[in-house]
Amino acid sequence: MADLKEPAGRLVAQNRKARHNYLIEETLEVGIMLTGTEVKSLRGGRANIAESYAHIAGDEVILVNVYIPEYPPAHSSQQHDTRRPRKLLLHRREIDSLAGQLKQGGMTLVPLTLYFNPRGIAKVRLGLARGKSKVDKRESEKARDWKRQKERLMREKG
Repeated sequence: MADLKEPAGRLVAQNRKARHNYLIEETLEVGIMLTGTEVKSLRGGRANIAESYAHIAGDEVILVNVYIPEYPPAHSSQQHDTRRPRKLLLHRREIDSLAGQLKQGGMTLVPLTLYFNPRGIAKVRLGLARGKSKVDKRESEKARDWKRQKERLMREKG
């Protein structure tokens, strides 16, 4: 479950603020149920997952508030709702495991990236995350700045 590799396929959308606002403890790759016009629109590379999240409803995981724009060439009767809840595809044991971890409190499911894998299938990389406080955010920013300065000094010393 703790797969930290970058997606091998074509990236469609990325949640850049997720790593700033949350401490990502685990990641997992899941499938997503989409309609035809949604897939066509995603292949155009236009989507937004910045304000989205996932939650467990009954026995399925739902991705909420993902913006996938309408596909202009499609007929108006075939268009999809741009912010409809979308079902994520996981095995039962994965859903049960996530439900147990989410019940611990302070945990949430955040989509990190939306991409097409090498086979052309739309995937979402979910992160099991814990919210950061302002102090944690400042500390991580200081560590990042120090790392950048250290690299700069090492280059100059050469």
